[in-house]
Amino acid sequence: MNRPKEFNRKELNPEEINDLIIDSIQDIKGKNIVKLDLRELDDAPTNFFIICEGDSNTQVKAISENIRKRLKQEADSRPSHVEGATNSLWILMDYFDVVIHVFYKETRKFYELEELWSDAIFSEYETL
Repeated sequence: MNRPKEFNRKELNPEEINDLIIDSIQDIKGKNIVKLDLRELDDAPTNFFIICEGDSNTQVKAISENIRKRLKQEADSRPSHVEGATNSLWILMDYFDVVIHVFYKETRKFYELEELWSDAIFSEYETL
């Protein structure tokens, strides 16, 4: 009898999911990575924002594709919604508890998303 292979995936807690996302960004050399912890804010749409940027549309798309691939493979998680993949100037990936914003450098400067949520707790991550 042929049975599909079952993978032993460990259920990841929110911090492990965030670490996986950050690692996925660093894989593709994403820059200026910031995590905003929004859990203490009353009007927050989610628990975390993770924001990064790429130097080109191609890199922005590659970062978002790597995040999607690794979260699917390693955490069995898929985004509920993705926007912006056509132009790849700002790709938003909604995973309910965390929303990922992958920006083209100039687009990030224009929207200043970090300024809108300046009351959040900020964590910055190394650009590799």
